[in-house]
Amino acid sequence: MEPDNFLLRPENLLFVTAAIVSGLMLLWPLISRKNVTEVDTIAAIKLINYENAQVLDVRDDNEYAEGHLPDSKHIPAEKMSERWHELEKYKENPILVIYKSGVRSSKPSSVLNKNGFMKVHDLKGGIDAWRRANLPIVKR
Repeated sequence: MEPDNFLLRPENLLFVTAAIVSGLMLLWPLISRKNVTEVDTIAAIKLINYENAQVLDVRDDNEYAEGHLPDSKHIPAEKMSERWHELEKYKENPILVIYKSGVRSSKPSSVLNKNGFMKVHDLKGGIDAWRRANLPIVKR
């Protein structure tokens, strides 16, 4: 009598395939952000003060106008694919990417990473975390 392989039964192959594809989709964000790290506000301050990090604010225009980090460069997330080259001179420096809550910064970070920026960091919690820590915000 041959052993019955539950996973290879024809009626189960669709479910097994769907499970594998779902697992890969869940892992893709982690794999695609190979040189992007998430840092807290303390690590962000160290990057800015000691490693000459360029702060990149990827929030929309209205959010940026409400307040941003001093000396930050503003490129909205939806325009990063066309405007990443504006950061070319900072390619060797750490780049600190900031969004409202840190959620939408992964796409701009991935664009930078794909274009040779090897020191990309997302601020964990975004500008909201920066404000909660009572760190400097400027309005212009």
